[in-house]
Amino acid sequence: MKEFKNFINGQFVTSSSGKTFENRCPVDNSVIGTVHEAGLQEVDMAVSAAKSAMKGPWGEMTQAQRTALLNKVADRINERFDEFLEAECLDTGKPHKIASHIDIPRGAANFKAFSETVANHPTEAFHMDTPDGLGALNYGHRTPKGVIAVVSPWNLPLLLMTWKVGPALACGNTVVVKPSEETPATATLLGEVMNECGVPEGVYNVVHGFGPDSAGAFLTEHKDVDAITFTGETRTGEIIMRAASVGLRNISMECGGKNPGIVFADCDLDKAVEGTLRSAFVNCGQVCLGTERVYVERPLFDEFVQRLKEGVEKLKMGRPEDPSVDFGPLVSQEHKDKVLSYYKLAVEEGATVVTGGGVPEMGDALNAGAWVEPTIWTDLPDDARLIKEEVFGPCCHIRPFDSEDEVVHLANNTNYGLSAAVWTENSAKASRIAEQLEVGLVWINSWFLRDLRTAFGGAKESGIGREGGVHGLEFYTETKNICIKF
Repeated sequence: MKEFKNFINGQFVTSSSGKTFENRCPVDNSVIGTVHEAGLQEVDMAVSAAKSAMKGPWGEMTQAQRTALLNKVADRINERFDEFLEAECLDTGKPHKIASHIDIPRGAANFKAFSETVANHPTEAFHMDTPDGLGALNYGHRTPKGVIAVVSPWNLPLLLMTWKVGPALACGNTVVVKPSEETPATATLLGEVMNECGVPEGVYNVVHGFGPDSAGAFLTEHKDVDAITFTGETRTGEIIMRAASVGLRNISMECGGKNPGIVFADCDLDKAVEGTLRSAFVNCGQVCLGTERVYVERPLFDEFVQRLKEGVEKLKMGRPEDPSVDFGPLVSQEHKDKVLSYYKLAVEEGATVVTGGGVPEMGDALNAGAWVEPTIWTDLPDDARLIKEEVFGPCCHIRPFDSEDEVVHLANNTNYGLSAAVWTENSAKASRIAEQLEVGLVWINSWFLRDLRTAFGGAKESGIGREGGVHGLEFYTETKNICIKF
């Protein structure tokens, strides 16, 4: 049995209220350990520590010193790779072969990538004429924003947490992280790494708990938090926006999605099937960028449905440590219930179940886990709830289309606007379609191919702001203009 304590000012801290909750493994519903729930007192301690650290040794470091320290953190995560991998897979149930290639390496790389971005990106400078003919010089100067509240999700716990912590620290801020209550392990373990690497006390803090009347609400409502960055569902984002409006704190949000995949008849079918198999079913469909709506040009429709069905039925479920396993459980029993309610709804709304639609038989040892079948549907009307609402599970609905105009309309007919994938060998068509899609990211003949220097974020109800590369600097720093008169 493990204990997951809050990490505040360089120390592991229990809850003053004595409140704890269980952390369970979704593979078999076994108890991993006990998590200490942060109350208002612990959140206040964490924010105060982060605020004080801005005036201490951390605030006095040069950019080069911060970069060297964060590179050390990245290296230490990789040195403790197996520990992070075990912690992540116990929390999420995802296969080792996925987490070992994506979650842990990317989680470490975020510290180096954003440190390099900050170190190498110039600010603007302009010479201006003045009436006396002597002129003036304007130049930009970036300063840290201050204490950043990082509210991170459970689907990619380490990767998406360091995606925010990395640039925040690289810009000289301090952070208070509130990881999902479902996945406390790697955020806690990172506290050990911060201490081992000599990161000053108070720079990185972690408070565990829930949303309302718990750590999440206490943190986002705290008057000394200067900005809030959040990844999660849209409804929670709206609550955080209301909290951030008091004091006009900055927010950056990446929220839900109901992402389309568009498959044209002139695509490379092997690539399109393999890509959609990944985009709809990797990480058990628990990816904000995942494809839940697939539109296939009519001449290819039947063959595509059959090929994707065959691919889904070859997915192997099992324990994360089995190297042959490529499909894990959902993150929790609660989320399992939610996904199964959508499976039931799909049938009620008239869907044809192509494959899946239920709970697999995993054997006595695993039947208590949060397992569901990967599922494909067809034949739903365009106004069905399943077409409109995010399931966040291993599923997709496939619908035929006949023209470019039709499929663009179908793809954009949603409140969300996070990402899309387009499959065609016609580059002119691909660009034409991509430019019309109301989303923040479009992949052409690929999916989840990410250059960390590029903008990341959603349109409509999928988010506010952009992260990645220089775009993140706008959120994590204040840019002041300095005007020198000659």
